[in-house]
Amino acid sequence: MRKALIVWGGWDGHQPEQVANIFRGQLEAEGFEVDVQDTLEAFRDVEYLKGLDLIIPAWTMGEIDQELVNNVSAAVQSGVGLAGCHGGMCDSFRKNVDWQFMTGGQWVAHPGNDGVRYTVEMCNTSSPLVDGIPNFEVSSEQYYLHVDPAVEVLATTRFPTVDGPHVLNKAVDMPVAWTKRWGVGRVYYNSLGHQANIMEIPEVMEMMHRGFLWCADGKAIALQSGEQGGTYTGMQDNQVN
Repeated sequence: MRKALIVWGGWDGHQPEQVANIFRGQLEAEGFEVDVQDTLEAFRDVEYLKGLDLIIPAWTMGEIDQELVNNVSAAVQSGVGLAGCHGGMCDSFRKNVDWQFMTGGQWVAHPGNDGVRYTVEMCNTSSPLVDGIPNFEVSSEQYYLHVDPAVEVLATTRFPTVDGPHVLNKAVDMPVAWTKRWGVGRVYYNSLGHQANIMEIPEVMEMMHRGFLWCADGKAIALQSGEQGGTYTGMQDNQVN
């Protein structure tokens, strides 16, 4: 049986417990054994983390011990998948650049705040993670992110949509969903999911469902291929908590 860990907490405005329960339901329907915890101490045992197939953070605007980031990083580098959404993964720990390097991006703004109507467009890609999913509109926060150029972008949204200091720049297609590798581990991120009702939109649920499975499958593939993960332990000047 595949094993997943969901760790939720941080800012309550993102309804992390409700989102965690939605994710748990998706994974249990796929036969996963799911451990749901509401403490970052869940990341303390690195050997436990390495025994998982998937880690899902649902934690916004927190602070974290560097050791815990190093443990998650080591697990993912070894082949464990890492997947999440919205601020629960790419605005988890604003002070920790190692977390941002691993996840592939960091939230910096959502012009217009909640309730902005915008389009999510699937990229023209061969990736099975978006195959057959149509473009769709959503009314929510539209995330502006600083993004790792190494990611594979799966879906985008067009800025500017509402007024702000960014509007005199040229129009940009901001990544909404992406994948990347961290060691031999697979990473998936989706910027949707301000609250639990967004996660229940069928297209969003399907995107997350595919992302979870893709990340979890990566561990078995890495083991079969004999690929070895990295040994990156973070920026030296980020090792002081």
